[in-house]
Parts: sequence; structure tokens; C-alpha cells
Amino acid sequence: MKKEMLINVLQPEESRIAIVEDGILEELYVERNSLENLVGNIYKGRVVNIEPSIQAAFVDFGVGRNGFLHVSDIEHQYYKHLTEQGDGNGKPGRGRNQKGRRVNERSVANKPPIQEILKRGSEVLVQVIKEGIGNKGPTLSTYISIPGRYLVIMPGLQRVGISRKIADEDVRKDLRTILTQLAPPPGLGFIVRTAGIDRTADDLKRDLNYLLRLWGTIVGRIKKLPAPVEIYSESDMMIRTIRDIYNSEIDTLYIDEPTAYQRARDFMKVVLPKHVNRVKHYTGNDPIFYNSKLDDEICSIQNRHVPMKGGGSIVIDQTEALVAIDVNSGNYRADDNAEKTAFKVNMKAAEEISRQIRLRDLGGVIVIDFIDMREEKHRRSVERRLRELVKRDRARTKVLRISPFGLIEMTRQRIRPSLRRSMYEDCPSCRGTGQVKTAESMAIEVMRTLMTTVNKKNISRLVLNVHENVANYLNNKRRKDITQLEETAQTSIIINARTDVEPEHLMTRCYDDIGNEVNF
Repeated sequence: MKKEMLINVLQPEESRIAIVEDGILEELYVERNSLENLVGNIYKGRVVNIEPSIQAAFVDFGVGRNGFLHVSDIEHQYYKHLTEQGDGNGKPGRGRNQKGRRVNERSVANKPPIQEILKRGSEVLVQVIKEGIGNKGPTLSTYISIPGRYLVIMPGLQRVGISRKIADEDVRKDLRTILTQLAPPPGLGFIVRTAGIDRTADDLKRDLNYLLRLWGTIVGRIKKLPAPVEIYSESDMMIRTIRDIYNSEIDTLYIDEPTAYQRARDFMKVVLPKHVNRVKHYTGNDPIFYNSKLDDEICSIQNRHVPMKGGGSIVIDQTEALVAIDVNSGNYRADDNAEKTAFKVNMKAAEEISRQIRLRDLGGVIVIDFIDMREEKHRRSVERRLRELVKRDRARTKVLRISPFGLIEMTRQRIRPSLRRSMYEDCPSCRGTGQVKTAESMAIEVMRTLMTTVNKKNISRLVLNVHENVANYLNNKRRKDITQLEETAQTSIIINARTDVEPEHLMTRCYDDIGNEVNF
């Protein structure tokens, strides 16, 4: 299998990174340089408001919009003094269970109310964990984490851990032993990333020292700078993607801009010196994505209807609350057997759905309507296939069992707005609904407007500006009614046909006998 990473940063307004496997686009990352990306940044903020009803605080962290901090994202150090005091009756505090053992710090049930933890004006060290969507501000957390190549430093963790994606117990045990032998400083926590598998102690030691130096710089800024202020900024998308996504399975990494190419080589020399020669400067005459035949697929990536090879299709509708995906068999048939047809189409759809979710960066609740299958073994096979396919997703996912109605509900971690929300805006004509009123509907609306307007005092001439199709309908099918209104009200009605307006455009102007405009 040939696997490549293509980095297109030639346009100053936009950065694009694609992961291509055997010519098939598997992952796509797009970032507009005009839109500030805050996820991963660390700030020293100040609490400006507390809402006990939703157990959340709003924090000014210096970017113009207040961030949302829920009580579940408040680290134990902020309320340690409350849990150690107990309730004054000899009982353990809220941070411990009845046997005095530590409980899950993120559990809301075992935390004091947020109004006891924070006050207006309190300073907090926060990290952006989710971009703001629409009118919602960014989501914040006091659980700080800074990733390196192989390790993640988590100051509040205070222990050594292994990524949950590493399932092999022997590997987990070996990594934990190596990291413990490196003797990280007390009071700081470290997690070994999946990229740390099969790495030597020297590799992990190098990453550990880098993160310790970085954390020392951050601590110095925290002590020195007043809130609200930025303490740490994540790397740009190119360096971030190489750090988090690049692995030995990627044969070549192509970059189309010479300065970015040199930066990528310098970064690789530090983190993976043996792989520096895999970084190549693309110098072709055609744009890098066009040369790999990706531009056409990227242009159609937001199409509602997605055909599948061999027959069948899926339809993706993104709403405010959830994403709905419908599977259709189309003209695909398997041996004139309805059950077999449904099973094969669903298995193919599971592959395409997992791919489209990654490409479009869909998040939140996702409901998939598979074709109904009667046999239980087929239903379970589709479930297993979907679970296997989403394992490669870097965002956290959870897939539920198929329901009696043939639906699978799943959730996917939403970190930033989807590709659609980042690259598109609502159509001013349909306002994002995808539909506009017909010419007949608009003509009916125009007639109602005329009936309520022509009898107003001092109006002798009424001018309507409408879309050309609406004007044609009125002049051809409602001319008799309009003429009757003119005669009854002794008012002149003029209809102007416009081709430069939206289908639902309607502008009415009224004039008196001497040509002055009349407001109504």
C-alpha cells in the first residue's frame, strides 16, 4: 500500500493537508489562515460570570469572546482545599468516597458546586479544547495538556499513563517501565502517545526534556504576565499535523512551498531524524492536489448525495442538532435476494460512511439509517465493520448497537467546526434551507400585498420590484386581477421584472399624485 501526505501551503490564505492511500483520499485537513485557530492554546484568564444553574463559568481569556468552562473541566487543584476540609461532621469531603479513597476528578457528582470553587475575578489557567460554533464561545478546560512527538505532558495528572489506544498489555507495561525509569519530576503527569510504541528510551527521554523545557517557559510566563493573556500557542497546522499524524507507514511527505519544506525538514531532524529524506519538495508545474487528482473530489466533498462504486449511495444531511446519513441500494442487486442485497450495500456503506465522516470532519451525534436486514448475523456484522473502520479515526467515537428500526447512533468528538461550516456560508437566497418559494407562491404573496396597499390614502401609483419569473407569472396569469384592483382603487400598479435579485425578492414603493414617495 502506497501512502503519502500532501501539504499544500502555496496559497497564503489557506493550508491544506491530504493523506492519500493508493490514490484514494482518506483524510483531509483544511485551515483558513484568516480564521484564528484557538484549540490547544493556553491562556491565563479571569472569571467574569458564574452560572450556578448550568454549573459553568464564563472566562475572559483575551480573545474578544468569553470562553465556557464547565465544572466537569475544573482540575482538582482548584478545589483541593474544599475536599480536604470535609463537611465539619467528621465525614470525608466531596472529593472522596465513604472509604476515603480518591474518586474520578472529572465526575460532577463528586465536586463542590462551581460557585464554591470559583468567584468573579478569579484567575484560572485554561486551555481551549473546542472552537466556538455560531454564537457559542470556545469551550475551555483547566486540565492542561501539551503534546510532544511521543509524550503528552499533563501537569494536573501527577502520574505516568499510557494512551488508551494502545491495547496490548505487554506493550503498555514496557512503556510504563521505560517512562518510570526516566524519572519524570514529581508533580507532573505524562502520557505515552501511540507514536511512542517501539521507540527507544533515548527517544522518549529527548521528548521528555523538550516538554520539561517548554513547561518551564510556560510557568515563567504565568508568573510574569497579568490576566487575560495568551501563555502558549499551538504550532501551525503543518507542524501540528506532522507531529500528530505522521508515522512510518507514510512513504513520502510532499510540500509545495520551499520555506514550509525547509521548516518541515528542520522539524523532522529534531523529532524523527531517520525520516528526514521522506520529506520532498514538490516542484511540478501543476498544483500538487491537481496532480494527484484530488481537486475534483474535494470540490464534491460537500455534496449531499455520495454514490458508491458498484452501485448504491449514501445521503448526508447536516443539521444543527445532528448529522443524518441514509443508505440507499439504488440499482444494486445481489442474486435477486433482498437480504443479501441489503447486507452487501450496508457493508460498502459502512466503509464510505467512516471515510466521509473523517473527510468532512463531522462531529456530535450521527444517526445512520441502514437498509433493513432481517438476519441477526448480518446486523451484527455491519455493526462490527463500522466499529473497526472508525478505530482509525483520530477523534474519539462511540458506536451503539443497531436498533430495531435499522438505525445506528454514534457520536464523534467535535473539536472544531466541520469542514462545511469552515468553508461555506448560508445561501442568501434560501438562507441555508436549500429551497426557495416558487414563482406561484411569490405571486400569491404579491397579490396579498397589493390588496392591503392599494386602498391606503394618498396612494396613486404603486411600483413592485420582483424576480423575472414572478413578474411573468403575474403578467400572464394574474393580469385580470391586477387590472381589477387598479380600476377599483384608482391606482396605477407597475411591475418591474428583475434578473439580478433572488427568487423571493419583493420591494414595494408607493407614490402620491405629485410623485412623492408615501411610507406605509
